[in-house]
Amino acid sequence: MDMQEISDHLEIQQLITRYGKAVDRKDWDLYRSIFTEDAFIDYTSAGGTSGSVGEMVAWLDAALGQFPATQHLVANFDVNIDGDAATAEIMFHNPMVMPDKSVWQTGGWYHHKLVRTPEGWRSQKLIEESAYFSGMPDNLTTP
Repeated sequence: MDMQEISDHLEIQQLITRYGKAVDRKDWDLYRSIFTEDAFIDYTSAGGTSGSVGEMVAWLDAALGQFPATQHLVANFDVNIDGDAATAEIMFHNPMVMPDKSVWQTGGWYHHKLVRTPEGWRSQKLIEESAYFSGMPDNLTTP
């Protein structure tokens, strides 16, 4: 790897780390900064929905409102860069605290299609691929 490719890998890893931080802190301005304006996001494998960044902000804000705390742990970054485009597959583990203090856990992979912009790397497409759920409550609702 040359210095540019190393720099690109680190920038993409930081972008994905900020994604988890944005969701866990419900920081929707930070969330929006992860994506291009025309991005497509798909959370259907986890029982969610899909759509534009604005649609996903509205959905996440409502869906995550029932959790007092969430935490995204991301690892195993498989990043492939081709000029100003890249793909990334990242494993995630996401424990979520329920109002009764029990913990629901989910994990899987994030599949990103990324592009280099004047502001740095941004995700143009995110597809969540769920692998497991543990401790899922019977009364969980999704908007």
